[in-house]
Amino acid sequence: MEGVTGSSPVTPTIFSLECLPSSFFIGIPMSDKYEPKHRMDEALFKMRHSMAHVLAQAVLQVRPKAQLGFGPPIRTGFYYDFMLEEPLTESDLPDLEKRMRKILQEKETFQREELPKAEAMKKLETMGQKLKVEYAQELIQENESLSFYKSGTFVDMCEGPHVENTSQIPVMAFKLDSIAGSYWRGDVKRPMLTRIYGLCFPSENELKEFIKSRELALKRDHRKLGQELELFTIDEHVGKGLPLWLPNGTVIREELEKFAKELEFKDGYVRVATPHIANGELYKLSGHLQLYKDSMFPPMRTVEKDPDSPPEEFYLKPMNCPHHHMIYLSRPRSYRELPLRLAEYGTVYRFEKSGQLAGLLRVRGLSMNDAHIYCTQDQIKDEIKKVVAMHKLYFEKFRMDKIWVRLSLHDQDKEKFTENEELWVKTENILREVLKELEVEYEEVMGEAAFYGPKIDYQTENVLGREETAATVQLDFTMPERFQLEYTAQDGSKQRPFIIHRAPLGTHERFISFLIERWGGAFPTWLSPTQVKIVPVAEDFLPYANQMAGDLHAQMIRVEVDSTNDSFSKKVRNAITKKVPNIWIVGSNEVKDVTVTWRRYAAEKQAQVPMAKAQTALLSMVRDRIMDNFPDVDLPL
Repeated sequence: MEGVTGSSPVTPTIFSLECLPSSFFIGIPMSDKYEPKHRMDEALFKMRHSMAHVLAQAVLQVRPKAQLGFGPPIRTGFYYDFMLEEPLTESDLPDLEKRMRKILQEKETFQREELPKAEAMKKLETMGQKLKVEYAQELIQENESLSFYKSGTFVDMCEGPHVENTSQIPVMAFKLDSIAGSYWRGDVKRPMLTRIYGLCFPSENELKEFIKSRELALKRDHRKLGQELELFTIDEHVGKGLPLWLPNGTVIREELEKFAKELEFKDGYVRVATPHIANGELYKLSGHLQLYKDSMFPPMRTVEKDPDSPPEEFYLKPMNCPHHHMIYLSRPRSYRELPLRLAEYGTVYRFEKSGQLAGLLRVRGLSMNDAHIYCTQDQIKDEIKKVVAMHKLYFEKFRMDKIWVRLSLHDQDKEKFTENEELWVKTENILREVLKELEVEYEEVMGEAAFYGPKIDYQTENVLGREETAATVQLDFTMPERFQLEYTAQDGSKQRPFIIHRAPLGTHERFISFLIERWGGAFPTWLSPTQVKIVPVAEDFLPYANQMAGDLHAQMIRVEVDSTNDSFSKKVRNAITKKVPNIWIVGSNEVKDVTVTWRRYAAEKQAQVPMAKAQTALLSMVRDRIMDNFPDVDLPL
């Protein structure tokens, strides 16, 4: 069971996420999860894994009674969890680093020992490591032996692998990064442990480069820019994880939604609208209530005045799917109607644990670019190919280049996945064939399917390197059976449709957070809250600026005039700070020649342009959704 403790008990699936208990991930950001070997070369994996042991050894030197928790290698290094009688703080990290460097220089060998489970349990009890004893008791249910690694004076239950000795790790290639809290086994009812994070890279130069890149990334954090650009706010009085979209952010939402609706209309989707709540019986029918009740908000119980009317339980909608299935059921369907593509930017609510909430990336209220395609088996491939093409269009449009495809498959967990091996194999093969026919590179991951069918996940990284799912395409063979969905086939027989779930733009919340961070808050004209800021050089030119603004406003351009008493240079600086894509400067020459001096945010150069030509170009940029926030894109002048 690699990566469970920084030290890991024996199991045949050394590098699989399945080896970790599901509760282990609760409250842990994705980058903090165990890093599978296929995402990290073996040398770096060993190095980071060994550094987790070195950290634990150093902590035991200053806190000899510390209880050891888990400590896996992660994407940027490693961490280890400790239960401490006397706390450690950030001020203790330099001393711990110094001790770790000394350990590295002592060339301590990592020695493996495998013990029968009875001896292993006795060893852990003798060591006084209660957390390890608890976890080992679970492991021996399926393992006849457990393995340990010893380096110097330090011994830990662990599967490995590790470096041969500590001298193989460059002494300046790591840095202790931060201290945080983490519940034991991710359970809020269990003790709070102290988690120490460390960075670790193959060389000192690579470590320094990462730290430099991260500092730049932090400046692009969507939470920071969201506040500075007045896009959204989250207020405790409204509730954690429930963003309030400010006027600027609402513009971006609505423009994205308008773009999506136009594309979907061209691809034959029809729009529907569903309520924000539903009777609990609907979610029992779909299976969501049985499987995901802990992730749903608690029910609202209604009691009618009529004593003969039984009480009902209503839930905030956790997903749109069941509602769309009921729309399909609203009347009999014929094969002639299929594929039927129902689309909705539906708002759903999910009770994410407070420790998982993170700006717009993890929220409790989210608006999803959702659609469900009801089709025959013969139509599946063509429909999925169209959906994949739509994803490609979006990703290329927004230059989202850090995207990779994951084919998420089922495993043999009967509690997690629908029991129908024949349909699992069939649908997984269909998705596999589509990706191969489209020559899309992908990786297969077991156990990541939806409970009702396999899916194609589009994975990405945020600016801090954390892996996130940007979009998904799911092939559902379960819900048609649960909801008794039917269509009349050409031969008059009743057949079950298949359902394709798709959300190319994910949710407004997550997708906009990606755009903010990738673009540093600099949006193209068509998406920008303020599309053009007119800056008069002096007050005398304000009438000309206001007349220009009136003309643009009449043509649905979001325009502002800076009529403040600030100096001209400060007005320009303010517009740049707010990342306005277009600044039109007007002074005596512009008034005389009926022109504007056009300065772009994305490019340093500026040019004097005739007013009529400038207006025509601006309208074209908005109409054609030109991505002028990139300096290599020329304006249509």
